Amino acid sequence: FLQVFRGTITDAPNFDATADAEALYNAMKGIGSDKEAILDLVTSRSNAQRQEIIAAYKSSFGKDLIDDLKYELTGKFERLIVSLMRTPAYHDAKEIHDAVKGAGTDERCLIEVLASRNNKQIHDMVAAYRDAYGREIEEDIIMDTSGHFKKMLVVLLQGTRDESGVVDADLVEQDAQDLYAAGEEQWGTDEAKFIMILGNRSMTHLRMVFDAYEKIAETSIEDSIKSELSGDFERLMLAVVQCIRSVPMFFARRLYKSMKGLGTADNTLIRIMICRSEIDMLDIRECFRLRYEKSLYNMIKDDTSGDYKRTLLELCGGDDDLAGEFFPEAAQIAYKMWELSAMTKVQVWAPISCFTSALTTFWTAGTDEDAIIEIIAKRSNAQRQEIRQAFKSLLGRDLMKDLKSELSKNLERLIIGLMLTPAEFDAKMMRKAMEGAGTDEHALIEILVTRSNEEIQAMCAAYENAYKKSLEAAIQSDTSGHFCRILVSLVQGAREVGPADMERANEDAQELADACNADSDDMEMKFMSILCTRSFPHLRKVFQEFVKCSNKDIEQIIKKEMSGDVKNAFYAIVRSVKNQPSYFADRLYKAMKGLGTDDRALIRIMVSRSEIDLFNIRKEFKETHDASLHEFIQGDTSGDYRKTLLVLCGGED
Repeated sequence: FLQVFRGTITDAPNFDATADAEALYNAMKGIGSDKEAILDLVTSRSNAQRQEIIAAYKSSFGKDLIDDLKYELTGKFERLIVSLMRTPAYHDAKEIHDAVKGAGTDERCLIEVLASRNNKQIHDMVAAYRDAYGREIEEDIIMDTSGHFKKMLVVLLQGTRDESGVVDADLVEQDAQDLYAAGEEQWGTDEAKFIMILGNRSMTHLRMVFDAYEKIAETSIEDSIKSELSGDFERLMLAVVQCIRSVPMFFARRLYKSMKGLGTADNTLIRIMICRSEIDMLDIRECFRLRYEKSLYNMIKDDTSGDYKRTLLELCGGDDDLAGEFFPEAAQIAYKMWELSAMTKVQVWAPISCFTSALTTFWTAGTDEDAIIEIIAKRSNAQRQEIRQAFKSLLGRDLMKDLKSELSKNLERLIIGLMLTPAEFDAKMMRKAMEGAGTDEHALIEILVTRSNEEIQAMCAAYENAYKKSLEAAIQSDTSGHFCRILVSLVQGAREVGPADMERANEDAQELADACNADSDDMEMKFMSILCTRSFPHLRKVFQEFVKCSNKDIEQIIKKEMSGDVKNAFYAIVRSVKNQPSYFADRLYKAMKGLGTDDRALIRIMVSRSEIDLFNIRKEFKETHDASLHEFIQGDTSGDYRKTLLVLCGGED
């Protein structure tokens, strides 16, 4: 899984350092300065060429170019242009120096720089720091940090990671076992073992260790780090793991976080745009678009202004949304990340406790909403079914009818949803999506795409039992065309199960690629025959092979070539295959963002996933939207309805 180096800034052809020095001198001559000329020239030269311009400027005019730029320019634009004029090593050295000088420490800067640089970059930075500040970088970092965080930073500062690329299979197993023994297997954590292995082994070796670790621990190395470590040390180790998996994806995440929400972390934005512009900016851009469904270019455009914005956009080098450009190497990286999150062992959030005493509370409480919420939201679905039965046995009454008469609106819908079996609840949600004048196509898609064969078959039986009509017939009378066919195919609950078949995955990918050149009817039928029938692990492999044989991402093709409900259905399948918790996190976000709340979607997802993968959905929600699901529910709902949703949500993250 090779790192590909591809920058947006390269050597300018027909370069003349003296002519460029003169152009910059003229741009700064007299009152005011020609900022446009400065930014155009500086961003169209490589760093090596900029060093020649600095030397030529001194030879021609006897002045220091960096001093003149500092004098003429102001604010973030000045910081950006001046930083571009430094060599990468001196730029890194200054970033570290600024991070540790003065009262506070910018730990996130230390983490980002030291976790992402290779041995040569580290050695060059150490030498530049000594030259610029007359001090040792290691001493300054030791004085400013503490504990295991300090130890790991010192290990990384040595720049002694194995870069041979040779992998010893026995050592891979040994390291995976040692990491497991150091963390998950015991009380307390042997941090020294984590530091030794993650700080020294080669990238290729560690990727294999992470795979082996996952098999032993049945959880990803990231999840183990999150549960075993804390604070800056946890953040540093996670950054190291992310960089080992994919440096471009690490920087795509950092860039997104620097611009997400109110205010911009300009230091981070400037640092990354400068230091990656000649290395892997093309890959970062593609990872960014794949992960956040928005181009880096557009995010910068929306988040910055003036000459500062123009300079950053030059470094970014292009708008992927506009050009439809695609970089298969980055796509492979992104798929690897998705595959990872899809494999993460599901952690069930289902608070369970004994319920016999709960019944007593229930029938003596009158309508005490708090007691009802406490009992129902904190029991598993299987326990709720026993409560229903016991209520009838002890009191000769139908609990569902009593709840309906005592509660109202969203709280009633939510509590009743929790009291139904999963199959009854899904059947009811399908019925609601189709009854009345309009159809809620998004609900139909969400349910049929994300349920297993067993869940679909149980839902069909529950639907027929409750409404005396088959679910398939209901779908056929309420939808039409290719969309109807897709839903009918899914409602059979006959998707293949099991791992990917490599040979067949290649054939499927080729067939999908060929179908992209057919007319839209044939294309949609071919997509349906594969996307609606193959197992999810198999489709994951098909999508990777599709990138190889078409140089395009299946998601982009669906968005571009298809429309309406057919597009939405295929898109949902692809998102679910890649990372189902992320798909649900997105649906929850859409249900609550903007004016008004889509309560039906919110209830449907919170009820149906609360015992399956809500923990993972919460994790994806926080990662993508920089706010916890808990915060969103808190801000978007009210009263007992909110209280119940927050109990289901289970934690603040």
